[in-house]
Order: sequence, then structure tokens, then C-alpha cells
Amino acid sequence: MAYGRKTRHTEHNEHTETVRPAGPRSRGRTGTSMRRTLRREAPSTIGLLADERDFAAMRHYRSFTFDDHAVYLRQVESLLRSLAAQGMHTRVALFDPEEYVEFCSESDIAPDDPASRSRFTAEIASAGATVAYTGQPIDDLIPLLVDRAVRHATWEYATMTLAGLGACADCGQDIGRAAFDRASHLLLRLLETAGPGTHHLVCSTPADNEHLFAVLHTERDTTGPVRLASTEGAEFVTVLAVGVALEKPGGVVLRTSNPRVPDRVHGWRLDRGALVPLTAGEVFSAYCTDADTGEPVAPEPRVEYCAGFDLRADEPEDHH
Repeated sequence: MAYGRKTRHTEHNEHTETVRPAGPRSRGRTGTSMRRTLRREAPSTIGLLADERDFAAMRHYRSFTFDDHAVYLRQVESLLRSLAAQGMHTRVALFDPEEYVEFCSESDIAPDDPASRSRFTAEIASAGATVAYTGQPIDDLIPLLVDRAVRHATWEYATMTLAGLGACADCGQDIGRAAFDRASHLLLRLLETAGPGTHHLVCSTPADNEHLFAVLHTERDTTGPVRLASTEGAEFVTVLAVGVALEKPGGVVLRTSNPRVPDRVHGWRLDRGALVPLTAGEVFSAYCTDADTGEPVAPEPRVEYCAGFDLRADEPEDHH
């Protein structure tokens, strides 16, 4: 969990796996053949300059030889396809020129060097804000990367916020940890009460210097337990925990879809660290109002706007 770098975007970096001693099956094969086999097992990371401003910043380096962003993107896409054709697993990271300069200064390496860009790409990839290449067109890949970077940055910021709250002066309990545990409980109760279906949740809460958003998609069948993707679930809980801990206004919206029935939308507001259910009318008003203009928008067809579930009976009496 971390509020990641403002990761945005360039070069190609390779990570090699452990090389095992040659066994009976490798006898008779040439060194070149064995190296090709190992190369297919070594994952790769591509650093990507996703927008023209960042691309222009990298053109100041003589070792960066591209001079047209559109051509650069086509070449990156060609490289990705080539690596995939070789059976190699490749991930893409966003490369930020400003952070690259800071990295080179801290590492005492020259920025005008492809090897330095490769090292930086490996560094940002280790933070986890990457997207696996599965054959997506570059125009589809870039929005995925930007969204992943924003989510990772939000997660890291929320984590640092919780970590900085310290211990309760009265009981000594870690406030951030207590808020995270409580937010986890609230999320599970929401999904358990919602029942089977495909669930889409959005959490919004202000922090001291940011307005944090988290999105979670999950499914639950008629008999099984709630299943959460580990990363998305942790990101959502961390953002919700910030709202719980800081006791600032915020809210959660849950949309549930099932075959052959209208979608159901429920809502809650954060009040002094608790999720208080909205009425059906309040959910309708919130969902059918343009967030930018405040103007009403038409309700969606086959959508029912419902009151939130009352979760307060499940709340512990004392919380931070």
C-alpha cells in the first residue's frame, strides 16, 4: 500500500529470472538456443511516455533519439507486439521525466544515458503501477496505464495519511490501523447484505490536501463468500479508512447488477466516521445530478434507486 509516485511514462528494461544448471534436456543445444529459451522466461518492462509534454521533456537528451510522439508510440506498440510474439511476458509502466531527473540525482547517475532510463523503468515497475500487455492497441493501453497510476498514487497517499495519524491519546490504539480494520468490516458487511450479483462500488472522501476516490468491482454468487481482488479491495478499504479516521464528509455508492432484473443503486454518507444510509430520494438526487454543473440528468433505464442498508447496528460503540 503506498501513495505511489506521480508515475507517468520511457524505455525498455529487462529483469532476468534465476538460471538453473543445464540438465540432460539441454545437452546438444547451442548456447544461443538456450539463451533464447531463457530470454522467453525473463519478464520485461517498457517505460512509456504517454503524453506529448513528457515526450518533449525527454527530447532534451541526445541519447533519446525520437523526435515525433506519434512515431514513438507506433514504435512502442511494434516492440510490444514483437515481445508478445516471442512468448514473453511484458508489463508497461508510465515514465515521468521529472521523477526521472530526481532519480538520477539521488542515484548519482547520468540522465542522458539509456542505461539510466532502463534503471528508472525498473524502479517504477517495482512500485507496482504497471499494466500487463495482452495485445491491447496503444490507444487502449494508455488510459489503462493512467488509471492504474492514479489509483496507485491515491492508495499510497491514503496509506501515508493513515500512518501519520499515530496513536490515540486515550487508549494508545493505532488510529490508522483501527480505521482500516473498521473500513474492512464495513465493506464486507455492504457486500454481504447486497447479496449475489456483480457489484460496483465508488468511495469518495476528502483528505487534508486531496479528494480521494476509489473504485471496486467484485462478484458474488448465490452460495459462495464475497470475493475481492486483493489490490482493488485494499485500495478501496484504505480510501474508506481515511474517511473513517478523519471523520470528514464523504460517501459510498453501491450498484448491483443481476441478469433479467433492474440494477439496484444504494448510497451512504460518511458522518463522523460512520456510514449512514441515504434515503431512496437522496440516492436518486445524487445519481441524477451532474457533478460539474449541478444540473439534473435523466435517470438511467432499468435502474432502481434504493435506500442504503442500515449498518449502524454492526458498528462498534467505540472507534477512532
